[in-house]
Amino acid sequence: MIERSELMAYCQQLMQADSLDDYCPNGLQVEGRPQVRRLLAGVTACEALLEEAARWDACAVLVHHGYFWRGEAAPLVGMKGRRVARLIRANQNLIAYHLPLDVHATLGNNARLAQGLALEDVTTVAAGGTPGLMWLGSLSRAVSLESFASQVEVLVGRAPTVVGEPERGEVKRVALCSGGAQNFLSQAAALGVDAYVSGEISEQTTHEARELGVGYLAAGHHATERFGVQALGEHLAAHFNLEYRFFDVPNPA
Repeated sequence: MIERSELMAYCQQLMQADSLDDYCPNGLQVEGRPQVRRLLAGVTACEALLEEAARWDACAVLVHHGYFWRGEAAPLVGMKGRRVARLIRANQNLIAYHLPLDVHATLGNNARLAQGLALEDVTTVAAGGTPGLMWLGSLSRAVSLESFASQVEVLVGRAPTVVGEPERGEVKRVALCSGGAQNFLSQAAALGVDAYVSGEISEQTTHEARELGVGYLAAGHHATERFGVQALGEHLAAHFNLEYRFFDVPNPA
């Protein structure tokens, strides 16, 4: 068991949460019990995850997608009110890290994607004003786009939607940016990659990929962002000797 204050001080420093201009508050979003013994992790703080947290009597819930997003209505009513009320009734802490879990050098979504695809000579660049958000690397050998898509499918557990074709015919140089980062496709293409992997796809993405000579793989917002929160949860559990579980709420998006 660990004091919540000690856990949060460690997390804030580890994730460098105050160094990024994010769309939501990072760290403790809803305050619950002052000690943490059981930690439940999930991608999004949806009702199904909170129900599981209540069943397991988790002391804290760790997520990538929490609450209080920039531009959303502030009142705690409707679905948002029910979610927060459930946490308060159960006296459970909600801890959320958004961009910090995308950019972290070892525990982040993109770091784990790069590791899972065995990319070499990995570097990072800023995207959307966020330093280190896009990851670049190379495969050990050039492969067909179809073969690369199969590698991505094995890693994330679902077949990606693939559009476009590499101008050079094969995939060697790769860019990664988890979640809803399809709008960075033109930036990735300008960096000379053969393929770009993200989570979502928009109508214009297909045309951009075709005209820019890049293979684009939409591997799922949820699927590409399961890695970071698991890595952070496992790290915290080992560091503080916590009971820990990851609960995956399936999401086709």
